[in-house]
Amino acid sequence: QVQLVESGGDSVQAGGSLRLSCAAFGYSGFSGCMAWFRQAPGKGREGVASIRVDGSSKYADSVMGRFTVSRDNAKNTLYLQMNSLKPDDTAMYYCAARVTFDCPVIQRPEDYTIWGRGTQVTVAS
Repeated sequence: QVQLVESGGDSVQAGGSLRLSCAAFGYSGFSGCMAWFRQAPGKGREGVASIRVDGSSKYADSVMGRFTVSRDNAKNTLYLQMNSLKPDDTAMYYCAARVTFDCPVIQRPEDYTIWGRGTQVTVAS
């Protein structure tokens, strides 16, 4: 059973940067699709970015050009580099995974079966 543990969340000023990490435990050489979701207070969980084991990635329009998703397959770790942060980026950020190679075209929480507990990102204006 794969377990996901996020880290790197913090409070920053608008325009700042953060790098989130998600370590996958319990499955050496995990080759499934991995993704980042976020959930702001009072809102639903939305997809941010996803990445296949071959590095092919997708992004939500709201973060395109500011966020970069990557993964280190040797370390079983997923990353999210977030630049030019805005107050609207404030949310709990979750790492998710699914055992299939491909990532869904549209990121929906119900398509992912493995979840971390989240890490909080707060962006002050």
